[in-house]
Amino acid sequence: MTLLLQCRDVSKSFNGLSAAAGISLSVGAGEIVGIIGANGAGKTTLLNMISGYIRPTSGSILFNGEDVTGIEPRVLTQRGIARSFQVPQLFLNATVRENMMLALSLLVQPRSKLLRDFGDQGLVEDVDRMLQHYDIQRHAHTVVRSVPQGVRKLLDIGMAICGQPSLVLLDEPTSGVSSDEKHELMRRLMGRLRADATTTIFIEHDMEVVREYASRVVALYDGQVLADGQPGDVFSKEEVLRLIVGKTENAPQC
Repeated sequence: MTLLLQCRDVSKSFNGLSAAAGISLSVGAGEIVGIIGANGAGKTTLLNMISGYIRPTSGSILFNGEDVTGIEPRVLTQRGIARSFQVPQLFLNATVRENMMLALSLLVQPRSKLLRDFGDQGLVEDVDRMLQHYDIQRHAHTVVRSVPQGVRKLLDIGMAICGQPSLVLLDEPTSGVSSDEKHELMRRLMGRLRADATTTIFIEHDMEVVREYASRVVALYDGQVLADGQPGDVFSKEEVLRLIVGKTENAPQC
């Protein structure tokens, strides 16, 4: 398997408090990695370091064999790292279609111009194709503030990864989504990412979701890697059950 991402002993401190304490992680092309851990374990800090939103206090991050430690997010996006956040970053008063149009327009347009013409037939076709990919085309002409949270999540993630990145980082993709919606959301999302063989790292608190959709699980505790392996192996470890999942293996959330 070709290595796509390497985090080498990365640490991050905020005002003397450690949020990540020497995390080492290698991810191969095409892997789908679920990150679990209690609040404060360093999950979002790790994604923020990989995506350039914060610079590690120490250690290094390699992407496609190149050191990208501390490179700003805009440049990393151009190199093929896409990032979505726990709270969808959307224009609530615009339609679903208009939001996707804006994302695609900014992606392909040279810096000398802000937007492609929204009447560009090629842009319209690209947008419709993306909405179909995530099965949200029926909401295309609905204002975003009026659509369900699951649709907002899919739209936000679709906008983040419309440039066909090599690596996708998802921070709690089912956060705020109802129990009825979350598995359908993940089915659509992971089906698309798997079909494109896109390397994916996602943070998730719902252990059922992690079990079903991650091919590998990394458990973080107190800013360090507690366990790393196939879901069955990680969830069978006593320290993972005790410190993250709970007292019983079947506990649904950490």
